[in-house]
Amino acid sequence: MSMRYLTLYRRCLGAHLRAVLEYQADFCILVVAGIVTQCLGLVFLGTVFTRIPSLHGWRLPELVLLYALVGLTQAAVTLFSDGIWFLNHALHTGEFDYRLVRPYPPVLQMMSTQIGFSGVGDLLASLALLVWALLHLHLHLSPLRAAACLVLAASAVVTRIAIVVAANASAFWIGSPSPTFATAVHSIGELSRYPLSIYGLGLRLFITVVLPFGFAGFLPASWILGRTDGYARLGLLSPAVALLTAGLAYALFQRGLRRYESAGH
Repeated sequence: MSMRYLTLYRRCLGAHLRAVLEYQADFCILVVAGIVTQCLGLVFLGTVFTRIPSLHGWRLPELVLLYALVGLTQAAVTLFSDGIWFLNHALHTGEFDYRLVRPYPPVLQMMSTQIGFSGVGDLLASLALLVWALLHLHLHLSPLRAAACLVLAASAVVTRIAIVVAANASAFWIGSPSPTFATAVHSIGELSRYPLSIYGLGLRLFITVVLPFGFAGFLPASWILGRTDGYARLGLLSPAVALLTAGLAYALFQRGLRRYESAGH
């Protein structure tokens, strides 16, 4: 991706940011909504751990770290690629045709047309949860290991965004004006907020291989925590999986472009 495209992407997001900030009450409501959503999840975890000491060997601080990592990936999707959720509508109304005549990749145009400001609340709440978890886990991270943790976290973000893009690219084939299929895929991603070991083998394979949400939360978190249950080693594959998933998402979108025949308006 050239620096020119990155600059255009930043400017498109900036333009939407300035537009939304004209309505400060709406902005505050969205931020609070994101914080409340994350806090409700924490309340659920706290309630569970009043009854049990651990969940398949995961203690509360470890689960909070996992929950925070998944929250960070979700915040990144909402802040930096929320526009992709409007692809179905753009295809259905013919608005997408305008994207095809601009010297800027259509997939990046769609991703940068919106900023979901509930992501700000998700980000703030997830960072607070992450700090709490790290304080209670007492992890000793060398500079090299800390850098590796950042790489794994960034890989988790890329994987999550790529899955969302690929799921929404289904609009080229489905033809629905609403992202029903992508919403269903997003709902499956909520399973990655909890240890994969609590699920059956088939479901574990599905959210690791078919829809690699496991690499957007659980597997990187396993390596960061230094767990010895076999999943930590898989977490080291996160950068490769992120690149592969991003490549497949882009290829799927481009394949959809080739079959797109306009809305007929």
